This record gives sequence, structure tokens and C-alpha cells, in this order.
Amino acid sequence: MIRVRVISARGSTPRDAGAEMFVGPTSVEGTIGGGQLEYMAIDRARAMLVSGEAEARMDIPLGPEIGQCCGGRVVLHLDCHGPTPEDHPDVLVFGAGHVGRALALALQPLPVNATLIDSRAEELAQAAHGIAAKLTPLPEAEIRAARPGSAVVILTHDHALDFLLAAEALARDDLSYVGMIGSATKRAQFSRFSRERGIDPAPLICPIGAGFSVDKRPAVIAAFTAAELIARLTAASSLNKYPCNS
Repeated sequence: MIRVRVISARGSTPRDAGAEMFVGPTSVEGTIGGGQLEYMAIDRARAMLVSGEAEARMDIPLGPEIGQCCGGRVVLHLDCHGPTPEDHPDVLVFGAGHVGRALALALQPLPVNATLIDSRAEELAQAAHGIAAKLTPLPEAEIRAARPGSAVVILTHDHALDFLLAAEALARDDLSYVGMIGSATKRAQFSRFSRERGIDPAPLICPIGAGFSVDKRPAVIAAFTAAELIARLTAASSLNKYPCNS
């Protein structure tokens, strides 16, 4: 594949520096903003695949001459590089019940590596096709092993397990998001639980997705939680830090 990355964006442009897409012989993953700019980059990338060229640069003014009226200027860097798991943040979804499965499905097309985690094989078996899943009797170990910048969403069938996982996540200071399904009452109970263990409950988001809607249908909770999660991950990436515990 050829990676096409925006390395400079001046004036009015459809995407900022850092945006990228991956071009294969018959497929494209991601976008640098669409329109003629993107068509030109795809054509150039596929020419590289045919010729074996390893690297190229494109400096494109977004004016009438290419059929775009943004008025800015974009510099693209093209190289032989396919997407890897390291290109996207990890999202650990604990609990393969109705909401957990819906959230994993909502995250599937987004630029994250989402994994649905549970100790119940029968629940994981109901996840949609293509969802990454992990069966484990020790879910807390997954939090300890998570990469810095990862996100943790807790939606298990057991409040005690929820509290254990949330405390484990908040014991770290390098996660970008820690959220738990629940109510104001559950939040208050967890606050007492965590303070008894010397853990600050303030960074925990609970209820999840509540800033958008009070609708309790699993797919709706999943949609708003995915939006909340992506907003936090985007902020963490742009600030080059992990704001969950900052």
C-alpha cells in the first residue's frame, strides 16, 4: 500500500496536517478530504505501486485549476507504508452484553483498535462478524497490559467487577479515557469505593454518553459513547498528552 499523508496545510483546506489515507491497487482506507485533491493523490499513489517508486511528494494549490475552491495549499508525502495497529489507539470494551456488543460494532469503522473483552464465551459469540474479541478470566490484567493512551470502557454484568476494573484503570495516569456505564447513584457508590482505596474517582466518566442523550437503548448509548470517546481521543492526540488523569 501507499500511505498518503498531509504534511502541510495552509489556508482553507479540507483536512489538517497529519491526516492520512492508505491506497492499495483497488482499495482506499481513510481520507485526506475528498474531491480532486484526493483523486490526484490516489492516481499518484497507484502509479507508484505500478512503478515500484518508494517515495514521492505533491504540492497542490486548491484553486480553480483543479476544480476545488478551498483556496489553500496542501503538501502531501507518499510512501510505501500500510496501516498498522500502532497507527490507532486501543479501546478496551469490557462486557459483551447488549451495550458492549453495540459499542464494539459502533467503533468498528472508526480509527481505533477496539477489543471486546469478557469471561463469558456465550456472550462474546454473539458479537457481530469482524469484532475483535478476547475471552479471559482476568480482565483486569488487560488494563495493566494496555498501551499508554488507550481507552477503557466498562460495561460488565457485575457492579463489583465494574468497580474493580474502574479502580484498576484509574490507578494508571496514562490512559486517555476511562468510562463506566451506570447512573448518578452508581457513580456515588464508586466514589466511596475508590476513595477508601486511595484512588481519585474524578477522572471517571460515569454515566457514559450522558452529555448527549438520556435514551437507554443499547445502540443509542453506543453511538453517543463512541462520539464521546472519539472526541476525547482526538483531543488527547492533538494535545500530545493523555488528559484522563491530568
